[in-house]
Amino acid sequence: MLVWLSIGWVFASVSVAMLPMRYQYAPGLVLLIAAPVLIGLIGQSVGIWAACAAMLAFVSMFRNPLRYFWNRLTGQLVEHPE
Repeated sequence: MLVWLSIGWVFASVSVAMLPMRYQYAPGLVLLIAAPVLIGLIGQSVGIWAACAAMLAFVSMFRNPLRYFWNRLTGQLVEHPE
């Protein structure tokens, strides 16, 4: 079941990435919140190395939203897309 959830998350991420930017926010936020839960399940089920690999892939895919939230948390200048 975990494999199917992971595959579904990947296909959902790819589908959201193909949307115009103004339609990406809501589904992208849901995927951003669901990813750590899924990574935790992977770590619990498979092992810490698989969870680390999944975390690296997650950070790579969501580097811009994560950078945005980090800048907001630390009070740095936030650049907004047009």
